[in-house]
Amino acid sequence: MLYLILLVILIALVFEYINGFHDTANAIATTVSTKVLSPRQAILLATFFNLVGALIGVSVATTIGKGLVDTHYVTIYTILGALLGAIVWNLLTWWFGLPSSSSHALVGSLCGATLASANGRWEVIRWAVVSPSSGKVEGLWHKVVIPMFTSPTVGILAGFLFMALLTMLLKNLRPRLINAIFGKLQLVSASWMGLSHGTNDAQKTMGIIALILFTATNAGDFENLPSYLSFLRTPEFTIALWVKLICAFTMAAGTAIGGWRIIKTLGHKMVKLQPIHGFAAETTAALIIQIASHWGIPLSTTHVISSAIMGVGATKRLSAVKWTVVRRMVWVWVLTLPCTALLGYWIERLLKLF
Repeated sequence: MLYLILLVILIALVFEYINGFHDTANAIATTVSTKVLSPRQAILLATFFNLVGALIGVSVATTIGKGLVDTHYVTIYTILGALLGAIVWNLLTWWFGLPSSSSHALVGSLCGATLASANGRWEVIRWAVVSPSSGKVEGLWHKVVIPMFTSPTVGILAGFLFMALLTMLLKNLRPRLINAIFGKLQLVSASWMGLSHGTNDAQKTMGIIALILFTATNAGDFENLPSYLSFLRTPEFTIALWVKLICAFTMAAGTAIGGWRIIKTLGHKMVKLQPIHGFAAETTAALIIQIASHWGIPLSTTHVISSAIMGVGATKRLSAVKWTVVRRMVWVWVLTLPCTALLGYWIERLLKLF
């Protein structure tokens, strides 16, 4: 059983690695498309700030680990099914160059796999529960479903308004001067976007690994654990420092690989951007993600940056945004939760057979 647990932790890190190169485009697509940085420079920048961001906070990790499903029905096979389902969906959407949400893929797969473990008992999904510590209503509905629809809306509106404000304030400056100023400012916004991505996305795998250790400890799988592995025992759900470090470095390694298919979709196919547009989109998205991370909401960085780019691009004219590309992306966003829930459900069922 120990070997199986270590294998599942390894698969969780594989998901984190894929998350790194799958979502690299979120942080650097606009910087590459505006030619402020070369692809290699942009990836190095995103890698560093993803690493730093991953070490900040644990609110999102706690939501993923124990805020969405009843942990009494979670087994090591449940978590394995959830991870495999999310990995399959991430690789599929990456192959087609579609910027889908790794966050929603993991959440959907976890819910589906837990539902399979509980033999179809829907009450294992924590739709809306009152937190005993804060008294606030939490759960899948408030932490995932509502933000899934509101965050793109906020991203579009905020991106549009911020870009409109910049256009009004700078209308008397020459385009060459504007490009020079915002070419430098975009380095700041891209860094903040990378930091925000690491703060939100890396924590999801931290929550899963903490859930693995918590489940295994309470199931008695660590009773005969060698002394040199005693750090694996987690009788209470906590995010250990070593979990934070290993997830941070794994995501940074994945980010260093880059996701060129998705970078092409976000940075070139959707709308043509100048440095000022890239700055406005990145700043808007980074602010929204930071607020969500503070409240423990596992937000989709993909949804937020994509919608911010749409809003910024729409300030030129509505036809400047290639809505056929947007339509394909929105379909992927809508289908992610149900499709990954089905994947997690049936993969967990197959694992039980073997």
